[in-house]
Amino acid sequence: MRSIHVVTHPEALHHTDGLVGGWHDSRLTPAGLRDATAIARALRAEIPGTAGVEVISSDLQRTRRTAEEIGGLFGVEPVLDPRLREKSYGEAEGRPQEWLDKRFVPPPADGDRMGHDEGVPGAETKEVFARRVYAAMDDILKRPCEHQIIVTHGFALTFVVAAWIRMPPDSLGYVNLRAPSGSITHLREDDFFHNRQLARLGDTAHLDGA
Repeated sequence: MRSIHVVTHPEALHHTDGLVGGWHDSRLTPAGLRDATAIARALRAEIPGTAGVEVISSDLQRTRRTAEEIGGLFGVEPVLDPRLREKSYGEAEGRPQEWLDKRFVPPPADGDRMGHDEGVPGAETKEVFARRVYAAMDDILKRPCEHQIIVTHGFALTFVVAAWIRMPPDSLGYVNLRAPSGSITHLREDDFFHNRQLARLGDTAHLDGA
């Protein structure tokens, strides 16, 4: 039974400061650091001690620090992959959220939602973003490890899961899976049918006592 545990990083400074995240390299807040410890402990309790484990993470500070906390409990060094970063918001990154809100052009209800230009110079389209995460997942899934922990971002999680269930990229125009900051999503593949399951989405029960 192969398992992938997808972690969305906990609270970071861009959350509390009301700034646009994306590739803006914000750090975890003190509360985020406490939640990262709780995430690591929850995964350590869930994954058998004899199992092979690896940690693959976005290279931004908020995900890397979360991955380091997790890797410390498992005795593994996180592998950093910039393709697991959040969507790039171009010139909006690090600016107040209201700056982006005034300029953002929402996608059409019908038509080209994947290649849609959101009106912010330098921002990734949904298609470019999705294909980047899909490329990362292609390489991750080639690695023969029983338990893989992927540390990424809230929007990127949609494409991690979609790649896992082999949803064609051209079908992603309306897909949006919601997972809170600091959550754990469990993906599982059985050894007989090789069916791929979304066993648990956006679980935050481990944060109750953090």
